[in-house]
Amino acid sequence: MATATKNALIIAPQWIGDAVMTEPLLRRLAARGERLTVAALPWIAPVYRVMPGVAEVIEMPFKHGGLQLMGRLKLANQLRGKFDVAYVCPNSLKSALLPWMAGVAKRVGYTGEMRFGLLTDRLDNPQTEERPPMVEWYAALSLVGQSLTGPMKLVGDLRPVLKAGVGVLDDSLEELSTNMPTLPTLAKHSYVVFAPGAEYGPAKRWPAKHFAELAAKIDRPVFLLGSGKEFDICQEIATAANAQKPGNCFNLAGQTNLMQAFALIAYAHRVVSNDSGLMHVAAAFGVPQVAVFGSSSPEHTPPLNDRARVVWLRVDANYQPPLACSPCYERTCPLGHMRCLEDVSAERVYRLL
Repeated sequence: MATATKNALIIAPQWIGDAVMTEPLLRRLAARGERLTVAALPWIAPVYRVMPGVAEVIEMPFKHGGLQLMGRLKLANQLRGKFDVAYVCPNSLKSALLPWMAGVAKRVGYTGEMRFGLLTDRLDNPQTEERPPMVEWYAALSLVGQSLTGPMKLVGDLRPVLKAGVGVLDDSLEELSTNMPTLPTLAKHSYVVFAPGAEYGPAKRWPAKHFAELAAKIDRPVFLLGSGKEFDICQEIATAANAQKPGNCFNLAGQTNLMQAFALIAYAHRVVSNDSGLMHVAAAFGVPQVAVFGSSSPEHTPPLNDRARVVWLRVDANYQPPLACSPCYERTCPLGHMRCLEDVSAERVYRLL
């Protein structure tokens, strides 16, 4: 007799980059016949709508911070009896509450914030000094409870993939053009996208003056993408770039929805970014890109794209004195010099484009 389809609930991370990096996990689950429903916060849900293998996306009506127990209980009651297994991607205690409240029999995740009673199947948290690549960290959840003859080992392609129909991308760009008629043509490969932000903090942001100098070197329109919080830094870049090459740089931070941002990235000639969520989006769409790393490490969160180029002074033998302080994983430079980013020139990035 055929095995019944296993209905799986995925509790998504709350950051765009992390959400993209869960795709290899979901691909592995779908390949073995699990039907995937992803529960995601509203600003993350669009990521899973362009992720192959996802059958359904549920938007969780929660906000950052707080347990919001009554809201979780209400949603849990709606989900009760619908799922055989849940995979909890975030490490927080509150992220494991929903499948526990919904009575999902098998609940898989990392021990995280002491979630011994909330999860039925757990992996130990890796040591800080042994940070594995994040895609491997997520994908390892697919091995929990499987019949293995040796140690747990991931095999196969672990590069995240995002796909959206041409019609979806075209419609998103047409909507953007209608809303912002002063933009130049959005034809495929006719422009370059910069993503100058990084939610984590300034120690992950290549300086605005370098982005502006780079924009002025490029012979195509440059679109600056980011959230509303990044409008000011993008405006600083656009103002400086347009002073050198008038009308060539456009600040779209906070002016697009996430699907429009995806479409702009998917059709871009090139993308330049920090280590950020939009870096992972560009990688998953297979767009040629240059990623500048500062306080974080491309060994932990690389853009998994054969067409990606990474700049990280930590491993540059010609850069002196060596950056012994990198990666520090701090939000702001604890030494106050920001050499890891300040010393990456616009010319160096331009040569990689």
